[in-house]
This record gives sequence, C-alpha cells and structure tokens, in this order.
Amino acid sequence: MAWTETTSLTFSARHDEADSSYSEGILDGLERLSLKLEDRFEKVPGGITVVVHPNGAWLNFAHPFLPLVRWSSTPAGRRYLAGWVMTGEIHVLGEGALTRRAAGDASFEALRGTAERLYAQLVIAANNERMPPPWSPSNFRRYLDWAWLVEGSAQHFARQVDLFRPAVIRRLKEGARPSFPPSRRDATILGGTIFDLLEEYRGGGACELLVARLRKSGPVTNLEAAFDLRIREVEAMWRDYLREASDRRVETEGPLAEVSGDAFDESTRQDEA
Repeated sequence: MAWTETTSLTFSARHDEADSSYSEGILDGLERLSLKLEDRFEKVPGGITVVVHPNGAWLNFAHPFLPLVRWSSTPAGRRYLAGWVMTGEIHVLGEGALTRRAAGDASFEALRGTAERLYAQLVIAANNERMPPPWSPSNFRRYLDWAWLVEGSAQHFARQVDLFRPAVIRRLKEGARPSFPPSRRDATILGGTIFDLLEEYRGGGACELLVARLRKSGPVTNLEAAFDLRIREVEAMWRDYLREASDRRVETEGPLAEVSGDAFDESTRQDEA
C-alpha cells in the first residue's frame, strides 16, 4: 500500500489516501488532548506518529500482542480493542474498518476515539515507568494484571467514559456479576467506571494519584490510597454506581444499532481475512 503522510503541529500520520480526512480529524483530536493533558501530567510526549491501518489483519500482523488481548476480553469489549500503542507510535484502524465494528452511535464515537485513548495511555506510561509501553513479555503480563487501570485511565483522561455507558449497561444485563476490580475480560468495558466514580467522589487529582504508581502490593493498595477508603467500602460504592447505571434506559437508533458479540466476532473475522 502507498502511504500518505499528514502532519500537524505536534503529531503526524501515515495512512491510505482514502483515510486522509479521517487522519486529519485524528491529529486535530490529539492536539486538543495534548494541551489538556499538559495541565495534569509532568511529561506529555510529542512527535508521535499515528499509523492508520486499512483493516484488522494489517493491525494484528504489526502487533501480535493485540490478538491475545482481544481474545482475553469479553465479546462486547473486543470491538473496542481497535489499536495498539508503541513508544513513539500509535496504530489504529481506518474509518471503514471502524464503521464495520461499531454497535451504535456511542460505539462508533468510542472507536473513532481510539487514538486519543492510546495517546492518554502513552502519556501515563511516560509518567509511570512500570506502565507499558515499551512492551516486553514482563510488561505485557503486567498490562494483563492491571488491564482495568490501563484501559480505564485511558478512557478517563481522553474524556470518553460516557461513550462506553451503553456497553457497560449491556454487560451488566447480560453477563455474570463482575469482579472488583474488573477482571482483564471486563477491563475494556468496566475500567472507566472506576475512574468516573473516583472523580465524582474525590475530585481533581485523585485519578492522577491512582495511576501514579503500580504498587507491588497490588491494586487494593492503589484503590484504597486513591479513594482514602477501605477496599470493601470502595467496592460497595462501585456496585451502587453500577446498579444506578444499569437502571438507566439506553436507546440505540439508526443503521448502527446494537449487535451481539457473536455478530461482531463474525464481522471481525471477515474484516481480517
């Protein structure tokens, strides 16, 4: 494929010509997010290149860890694993592939925000050396152990938690009772709910505290320090938060109506063939 390059003040993108307008939108969103994150983090990397892949097969070939992460997630969460981040690079799917993955309007907007979530992950990693990237077998295992924090913080700092609410509600109605903190299978869907609750309960700075360190004693210590509560109190608050969310009515309309996880898996296999 012949690559086309688009640049902005801080970022650049390599993409197919058909994704030129889409790539310009990605760069504009990253420029806005970068300015916001400068107020919240000491280090905010620049000079990042976004690589826009035309389909899932290209993306998976470039990043063999990604299919493993997708396999370990719930079917509802797999659709949102539409990119991968490296030191200095963000890899995402093109607009056509995202359209085929989307389950509704909010889902489509969340997918379009993949590059911003991955950039937020890159910023957090620049300020916490125990968070990937860079990737190694040990860093990948750590990612799986802390997937709820990595995925949830990326949603939060990219201001996209609301876009995942329909998926959260569907997960609560269709699946078994989620564990706390969310397992790696639920991390993509439920990780952001912890940060949304924390911001509501403790206000500014608490979410930065939660991602500042990955404590060797485990997630319980991180959560207790951030919420300034015992873990059983944090869990009780979180489950109340989820019950309130599940009671809300979510309407999906138009051509991007909600589809099942099985239907998504089939469409993804066709896209990656």
